[in-house]
Amino acid sequence: MAEAADFQGMSPSPARRWLRRTGALLAGTPLLAGLLQLPAATPADAASTSSTVAVALDTLTPSAPTDGDTLTVSGTVTNKGKQAVTDAQVDLRVGPEVSTRSEIETVAKRTDFEPGLDGTIVGGKYVKKFSTLAPGVSQSFSISVPVDDLDLGDDGVYQFGVSVTGETAAQQWPQVYGIQRTFLPWQPEGADTKTKTTVLWPLISTVHMTAETGSNEQQTPVFSNDDLAEEISAGGRLEQLLSLGKELDVTWVIDPDLLASVDAMTRTYRVASGGTTVAGSHQRVAMQWLAELQDAVADKEVVALPFSDPDLASLAHNGTSVTGSLSHLKEATDVAASTVETVLHVTPTTDFAWPVEGAIDPSIVKVATSAGADKVITRSDSLEETGGLTYTPSTARPIGGGTTAVVADARLSTAFQGDLTRASASTLAVQKFLASSLALNLQTDKQRSIVVAPQRMATASQARAMAQAVTALQGGNWSQSQNLTAAAAAKPDPGATRKVPSASAYPSSLRKQELPKSAFEEIAAVQDQLDKFKVILTNQARVVTPFGRAMNREMSTSWRGRATEAKSYRDGVRSYLDSLTEQVKLIDKSDTKLSGRSATIPVTVQNNLVQGVDHLVLRLTSTSPTRLKIGDGAYDEQQVAVSGGHSQTVKFTTSAQANGQATVTAQLYTEDGQAYGDAVQFEVKVTEFTATVMLVIGGGFLLLVLAGFRMYTQRKRAAARAAEDDGPDEAGEAVDGPENPEGPEDRLKEESGTGPGADDPEQPSDPTPDTASESADPSGTGERVDR
Repeated sequence: MAEAADFQGMSPSPARRWLRRTGALLAGTPLLAGLLQLPAATPADAASTSSTVAVALDTLTPSAPTDGDTLTVSGTVTNKGKQAVTDAQVDLRVGPEVSTRSEIETVAKRTDFEPGLDGTIVGGKYVKKFSTLAPGVSQSFSISVPVDDLDLGDDGVYQFGVSVTGETAAQQWPQVYGIQRTFLPWQPEGADTKTKTTVLWPLISTVHMTAETGSNEQQTPVFSNDDLAEEISAGGRLEQLLSLGKELDVTWVIDPDLLASVDAMTRTYRVASGGTTVAGSHQRVAMQWLAELQDAVADKEVVALPFSDPDLASLAHNGTSVTGSLSHLKEATDVAASTVETVLHVTPTTDFAWPVEGAIDPSIVKVATSAGADKVITRSDSLEETGGLTYTPSTARPIGGGTTAVVADARLSTAFQGDLTRASASTLAVQKFLASSLALNLQTDKQRSIVVAPQRMATASQARAMAQAVTALQGGNWSQSQNLTAAAAAKPDPGATRKVPSASAYPSSLRKQELPKSAFEEIAAVQDQLDKFKVILTNQARVVTPFGRAMNREMSTSWRGRATEAKSYRDGVRSYLDSLTEQVKLIDKSDTKLSGRSATIPVTVQNNLVQGVDHLVLRLTSTSPTRLKIGDGAYDEQQVAVSGGHSQTVKFTTSAQANGQATVTAQLYTEDGQAYGDAVQFEVKVTEFTATVMLVIGGGFLLLVLAGFRMYTQRKRAAARAAEDDGPDEAGEAVDGPENPEGPEDRLKEESGTGPGADDPEQPSDPTPDTASESADPSGTGERVDR
């Protein structure tokens, strides 16, 4: 009879289902009459027992069954009560069709068993029996049933439940002790009109790279931790997202900073650890992950977010009043495409901006489009429908100024939040997602474009649930895939809301997580310091590029909910820049003595950077020019250029105007007149000799020389006369005389320091004495200047 029960206008399967339901109703009429005579169970009785046994629905396959499929349901039942449940039986229940998405939400929130709403038992052999469920003990079950035996009716979403009935010593009659509800999306044949569904698949992480780089030519990057290696390793969050996403038809949404970070890990890198750095060792993992990603996106649409995914809402609400903040967003946008192209070898789309959770207001839209994007990904719980439409409109909405709002569906986009580590939670999320998608398709015969924008950083378990749901959706009969660009270009629904919500409508929970204004002020201070520093560098890119990217990272959306970590990162960037600028400095000087009218004062500039510095001016200033002049006036300046790792001593000519002490200040300046580094201040003690004193000293010296000459000539004459008077005893024989005679002339020479008792003067052939190399330490007290 079943084979012949095909009626005109009905497909074979609905015809068979109609016959089965009719036959079951006729056969059950006598039984129904008898049941009507029994006392009905009160809702209070049901409520008091329906949570005694917890039912976990771990698997339900296939998620979206069709004709001819066998539905398999498995899970566990756990007795949470204090009494054993005897004659326990696990049943499958098919409830009524759910007609709206709101009703799906209502059913999902119910917890207790309600006889009139939780459907009928499938029964027969499709049960699992337990003689006893002991308190605290879990038992597994698995039931398989042909879909045709579920007697599902028209296309739609059906309630589906797993319940446990049994008895206890206190209540010795059968009753429901636990139930778990879910949904069965039923679309056995292709829908006449299919929803075009776009699924975004985000690859975004937190900030991992610091501003610090090595001093070598390659500028080895330094990572704040090794967490990224864990994320891209087997079983890690990003590894799971990649391996699952490559099997799906999705639009990849990628933060270029993640690509830059993993790419840096393919080469030599270091990881901060306990105040120092250690060598990173995950190059092979990084290369494997990038190679797999390159294959996955080769023929798919890739949307590149601005570098490091800047927090657009924080910038709009707290950053626009700080000079330079918007320029960082422009820089992050400009570098996004080139980063993706370099690493992945594909050309990304950069027309989309994505505020946190799709929440927008006029200021967020203005900031989001300021860097070139003309499409803003928002969500239907932000741009809410107010036009009274009975269906969900297409995603694209023109909102003025040439900007298109791409409105993601809130219910579908938030379906996989929360803890999905338990299989039962994951299964319920998948079935609810599919049910909501099918209910949306059945709202109208109009074809619409719908976008699913899940959370930015899904956990591994959330990613697995998302992938399972998207796989079932793309294999179902009511949806077809579409990329994000096509969805944004679809014809807008004329009845859809296009008014951007006011600033007061922005969720307070999100506003509390924003970067404060002080964060943008700190970023601006770093930029100002960097601008002053870079002008003296001979190779600016070595500093400007890593610090530019670090400031992009300081604005990242990933800092939401992590205010302490965000502040620590900003402090680290500023501290490292301070340490670099301090590598170019003046060497401290001690007090100096100046004897005479003029002298030169040396000042040393030290450059401990690996690159040279230039465009610096060293200024030496006297605070008392009436006592000590520098050059021709109160100060003098000289250009300074110092090679990397070297020092340069600059000499200034000074002239004494009067005896006394003068304070002198040395200060470096950039060529535009900005002071650079700390000034060095020291005292100069002027002790000038007058002309009269010099004449007296000169006259005395001349008299001493003349006296010595006179005594020398007298002695020579006396010796000559003595020789003439005595004469030699024999030819060739020496004349004996007094040993070591010492006359008045000798005594005078000794006293004047020129005779035999004086120190021998230094001769040209004497060895040159060693001199110490120039020291960077302060000079000693009483240092004398060059004359």
